[in-house]
Amino acid sequence: MSQNEIPTIGIDFGGTSIKLGVVLGSQVIAQAPSIATQEYETPEELIQAISQFVGMLRASHPEASAIGMGMPGFVNHYEGTVFTLTNVAGWDNIPVRDLLQAATGLPVCVENDANCMAYAEWQLGAARGKKHAICLTLGTGVGSGIIVNGALLRGATCSAGELGQTSIDYNGRLGHYGNRGSLEDYIGNKELAADARSMYASHGQDKTIVDCNPITLEKAALNGDQIALKIWNDIARKLACSLINCCYLFNPEVIVIGGGVSKAKALLFDPLQTFMREQMPEPLIKHLQIIPAMFGTEAGIIGAARLARDTFSGETNA
Repeated sequence: MSQNEIPTIGIDFGGTSIKLGVVLGSQVIAQAPSIATQEYETPEELIQAISQFVGMLRASHPEASAIGMGMPGFVNHYEGTVFTLTNVAGWDNIPVRDLLQAATGLPVCVENDANCMAYAEWQLGAARGKKHAICLTLGTGVGSGIIVNGALLRGATCSAGELGQTSIDYNGRLGHYGNRGSLEDYIGNKELAADARSMYASHGQDKTIVDCNPITLEKAALNGDQIALKIWNDIARKLACSLINCCYLFNPEVIVIGGGVSKAKALLFDPLQTFMREQMPEPLIKHLQIIPAMFGTEAGIIGAARLARDTFSGETNA
C-alpha cells in the first residue's frame, strides 16, 4: 500500500455531537458511534473520550496513522489550538493538537470545520482541479473556506475566510463579535425561519417556526406559495451581496455551496446567479461557476482526514 493510499482518521467536532471515521480517498470506510459533546465537563475529558473512539477505529484499521480534526470557531492550524468555542463551555485557548496527540500517540492536525469542508470539495469534490474557489456551507450559521492560488487561505492568525461574519448591512443586526449586519444573522437557519414567520404574519398568515424551516419553505415554494418564493428570492439576494464582494476581492473560478439551505437547488441557485450576473463585469462572471457541493454531512470528516494526510505526507497544498 502506497503512502497516498493509507487510511486516515477524520473527526468532525460539532457543538452537539462529534463524528469520527476512517477515510480512504473520498470515502468514509468505517465510522465510530458519535460522541455527545455536551456530556463532558472539561476539554480534557472530551479529548480522552475521542481518544477511546479513535482506538476503536484503529482496532479494525491499524494502518490509519494520522488524525485530522475540524472544529468550529477560530482554530490556529499551525499552533494546533482553538481560540474559543461559542457553543461548548470551557474551550478557550485549548492546545487541542497536543492533547489529542498525547492521548492517541498519533500525529494530529486541527483546522476550522468549514475549511475542512472547503478542502474536501477542492481536493476531491466539486472544486477539484481549480486554483481559485470559494466554498461555503449554509446551516445553523454560514461557514466558508477560500482557496487562492492553489492554497487554502488562512491569514495572519488562521482566521481568514469567515464569510458568515462579513456585513451585508452596516446598520444591521448586532452580531456575536459586535459586528453589524453579518450574513449569518440573516440566512442562518434560525434567523431565516424567524424572518419568514414575520413575512407570513405581515400577510395575515400565522406560521410556526417549524413551518418556516428551509425544508418546509422549499416544499411551499415548489407548490406555488408566492410568499415562500419571495423568501427564497430574498435569501438569494442577501447571499449574493456577500459573494459579489468575494468575487471582487478574489476572482474565483467556482463557488461551491453546501448545507441544508443549498438543497433547495433552483430556488436558490437560479436567482443567486441572476443577482450576481447583474452586478459584476464580464471578467469576473464570464467563467464563474456557482454549483452545489458534492459532499454532504461527511464533508467535514473527509476534509479533515485529507488535510491530515497531506500535512503529514508533505503535500504542498496542505
